[in-house]
Amino acid sequence: MATKPVKRTDLGDLVRFRRDIHSHPELARQEKRTTSAVARALAECGLEPRVLPTGTGVICDIEGSAGSGPTVALRADMDALPIQDRKDVDYKSQSERVCHACGHDVHTTVLLGAALELAKTRSILPGRIRLIFQPAEEASESGSLDMIAGGAISDVDVIYALHCDPSMYVGEIGVRTGPITSAQDHIVVKLSGQGGHSARPHLTTNPISVLATVVTTLSDAVNEFLHIDQKVLLGFGMIQSGGAPNAIPSMAQAGGTVRIPNEKIWEEVPDIVRGALEAILRPYALSWELDYKRVCPAVVNDANATKIIRDAALVARHVVEVRESPQSLGGEDFAWYLRHVPGALFRLGVTALDSTSHPDLHSSFFDIDESAIEVGVEMLVEIASSALRSY
Repeated sequence: MATKPVKRTDLGDLVRFRRDIHSHPELARQEKRTTSAVARALAECGLEPRVLPTGTGVICDIEGSAGSGPTVALRADMDALPIQDRKDVDYKSQSERVCHACGHDVHTTVLLGAALELAKTRSILPGRIRLIFQPAEEASESGSLDMIAGGAISDVDVIYALHCDPSMYVGEIGVRTGPITSAQDHIVVKLSGQGGHSARPHLTTNPISVLATVVTTLSDAVNEFLHIDQKVLLGFGMIQSGGAPNAIPSMAQAGGTVRIPNEKIWEEVPDIVRGALEAILRPYALSWELDYKRVCPAVVNDANATKIIRDAALVARHVVEVRESPQSLGGEDFAWYLRHVPGALFRLGVTALDSTSHPDLHSSFFDIDESAIEVGVEMLVEIASSALRSY
């Protein structure tokens, strides 16, 4: 069933919108249903959304009528993850192994709610609000680059985004000046040999055994080359190999991430990983390949943009506490926008006050207290209004 457009800025309507897209999640660059729902809701309140030619991604301006002024961009991401939804709720994902386990459905709903509120005040806005609904945040080939190429930050003076944080309760906001996330890269290590019979392991090299050594030692080997304040987090989340239990396979591969808090060494890390891997594999009679993909730099929050977030949180009715966020080892492709314009990302507390469990982002059981949507909407509206007066 198609999403019912939101006709007024009402928490109940926004909750229904969020639950609809939560139950119909879409992977990176497949977000056509979500894109359509967002565009339809924006059009119904008198705005003119522009869908990217790919059919995923929306850019929409709220033009103020109070004379010329700055352009303030607000960005949300829309894609889901290839994870099975294991929650016992009415709005559980209806798609096998696809789930909004990172809160992008919340980000999209919050930005939509803010858009509907801001659209009501366009006659007094001293500038322009640029709404950016982005696909493919979770992809190696970042969806933010699609939006930038599509003109999303043309003439933008400052840009803002939020991210769900299950470590904080509803009403809590996390802010930080400077790096709030880490740079992130993806790697795949592939080992190849001749394979053979598992009864005669002395006749060939087992790539599974060698890959196990790589998986357990590569992180330490890489960090041996780095100063204490440059350490990276390298870990694997995928291993693939043969199909027969009585055969030594000819190939084994593992995929993972490299998370780099110190952005100054981001350019150097691929060569360090390659050198460490070569040293580990030198004794073995196997050929190997390293597929190293740059994904995104660290999100480095601009000081002025962050101050506007702090000030907004202090006057927002539904914010009860402003916390200093630590730098996360997570990656966030919002960073690519900040290579072009100043901006900042903040953390939105989403856990219920009476909750006894805190399933993390990317968990099959991740969910939110939906009253956090109202907090997020209020924050974005206040941030946008304040930024228009400040830039």
